[in-house]
This record gives sequence, C-alpha cells and structure tokens, in this order.
Amino acid sequence: MISIRETAIGPIGIEGDQGSITALYLPNKAAELSRSEEETPIVREAFRQLGLYLDGQLHEFDLPLNPEGTSFMKRVWEKLVKVPYGKTTSYKDLAIASGNPKATRAVGMANARNPIAIFIPCHRVIGSSGKLVGFGGGLELKSWLLALEARNSR
Repeated sequence: MISIRETAIGPIGIEGDQGSITALYLPNKAAELSRSEEETPIVREAFRQLGLYLDGQLHEFDLPLNPEGTSFMKRVWEKLVKVPYGKTTSYKDLAIASGNPKATRAVGMANARNPIAIFIPCHRVIGSSGKLVGFGGGLELKSWLLALEARNSR
C-alpha cells in the first residue's frame, strides 16, 4: 500500500511492508498515484523523518529499507547510504567503492533504478566534472535537495 502526503517538495508517496520501506515516489510520480488513508507504523515514521529532513533538522535517516534489485544494485545502494549529508560523490567513485572500477555506467543504472530515493540518497551523486546529472525527480529537485543539505551541514 502506498501512502501519499504533501511535503515541502510536493506530494511524496511512501510504500512499505510490515517492517521496512520498499519505495519512495517523488512528486513527479506520486502525483499520478491513488491516495490511501491507511499507513503502517513504519510508513508514518518514514514521513516523520522525511519531514524533519526537509526542514533541515535530520541529517541521517534511521529506517529499515528493503529495496528490490540485483546484488550489484544493492551494493551500490549500500554505498550510497554511506555518503554523508551535505557531501557528494561521483559515479566513478561509487563504482570503485562497489568493487568494480570500470562499472561507472552500471552504477548509473543502479542509481537510476533506486526505488527509495532520498532515503537512499541518489541525489548526492554528481558527474565527475562536478555537474548535476540525472535524477528521477528532475535536476531542479536534485539541486534543491543538495542546497538544503549544504545550508544545514555541520
């Protein structure tokens, strides 16, 4: 079941099972989904933490995440979760950290297929040149999230 709420960045949909978060739908996708009034406790907690994050008050999420993907994708996402708040990394650096320095494109695909954006912070990945590239919610939202983190970094 997907729960949708209005947030500082627009409607966000969060989906979870009994014990973990399985998907987050950014505004461009959440606007197309049907709204549900029921929320599991884990989804309520995810929205609480997301609200604190969007207010600049929370720098690290404490949620059980259960993204669906290949073992390589999951390795990439595990590395993404470790990218500190207010910092960025490149696809190349993620490929190296994931154990395959030549897998830059595969890392890009794993990043693009991240089903739990923001909680798995794919917005913190930039091109090797330092430019903003690709984000499922659009570059404007990516820029907004990075600026939020830059303003509120320690």
